[in-house]
Amino acid sequence: MKVLNVIQLLDPHRGGGTVERTVQMSRHLVRQGVECTVLTSDLGLSAERRREMAGVAVVAFPSLNSRFYLPRFSWRRIRELVGVADVVHLMNHWTLLNVLVYWEIRRQGKPYVICPAGALPVVGRSRLLKKIYNLLIGKAIVRNADWMIAVAANEVPEYLRYGGRTERVAVIPNGIDRGDFIASDRAGFLARHGLPDRPLVLFMGRLNWIKGPDLLLRAFLALDRRFSQWQLVMVGPDEGLGSELQALVKSAGAEERVFFPGFLGGTEKSCAYHAADLLVIPSRHEAMSIVALEAGICGTPVLLTDQCGFPAVVASGGGLEVAATVAALQAGLATMLALAPAQRRRMGERLLALVEGEYLWETVVRRFMAIYEGLRAAGKGNRDFDARTEEKA
Repeated sequence: MKVLNVIQLLDPHRGGGTVERTVQMSRHLVRQGVECTVLTSDLGLSAERRREMAGVAVVAFPSLNSRFYLPRFSWRRIRELVGVADVVHLMNHWTLLNVLVYWEIRRQGKPYVICPAGALPVVGRSRLLKKIYNLLIGKAIVRNADWMIAVAANEVPEYLRYGGRTERVAVIPNGIDRGDFIASDRAGFLARHGLPDRPLVLFMGRLNWIKGPDLLLRAFLALDRRFSQWQLVMVGPDEGLGSELQALVKSAGAEERVFFPGFLGGTEKSCAYHAADLLVIPSRHEAMSIVALEAGICGTPVLLTDQCGFPAVVASGGGLEVAATVAALQAGLATMLALAPAQRRRMGERLLALVEGEYLWETVVRRFMAIYEGLRAAGKGNRDFDARTEEKA
């Protein structure tokens, strides 16, 4: 079987969870004997990333713009890649690359699936452009897919709002590769980043509004003196909130308790999770949090908001869920930090058991395989297109 995965970039700094999902899924498809090709741009595509994707064919168009991820594409190459694929898998939603490949999918009548991974709501920046994109082509790409992949049940209503049908939606969660999170060196991690040997609350994600780091920081700074021994380590690239967050820390006189080591990847990210006593995910919107899986495979308990699409964390006893507000996060932090260390460790162990039982990629990828095999057996892609969509497109 030949699968073409399409994603606008593979840069771990800019791409977040969708990029990691694509990288991991592609690697595990290859391990299942699939000939997997990823079509992307060269923006942030490092030699290290290429090494991580050994066995996966990567075709990268030169990037013309780092703000809107515009590629210098080749129609001939797109036609070739779509032509040899049994199934095309479109990642994310707001991308020109998806549009170009979609047009060729339509021309050749190839089956395709789409996985926006939480990107369907019109939120964040460039809202007007997103509305125009949906009006012209975005809704057509979603509505006409043979299968729509939701990473959590909370994403299904978004597909229906786009005109998708329930029978074409499959819920397939994010996965995790345990081999990526073996490295554990708390003392070394603290020393390398100039951190004190204190209990550690970890934030792992991009410093932007959607991810809610401002909510967490305000909640942490508002905690009473019972928790003055705790430190907050906010790991991730700055996407617009860095200066504001650091100004808040300075105004509170908390420079010795709050730290910003920047983006961490590979073994250093694994060490961060193992060093943490608690991971907090304060997102304002999330389809299904990958960092919760990453913390779970390291045995670290989680405090997350009810916007993260992962209620199984609480159901398993592996963490606590609160509203996406400063007050709720403050209360949740106070509850989690007041627990005895042994209680938090037991929560982490329960979350680890959940992740190992249900979310390892070797298990999750088989569900993609079943969909791909069904589409290949059926032959041509979905021909039941919505006429109104085609007129708009």
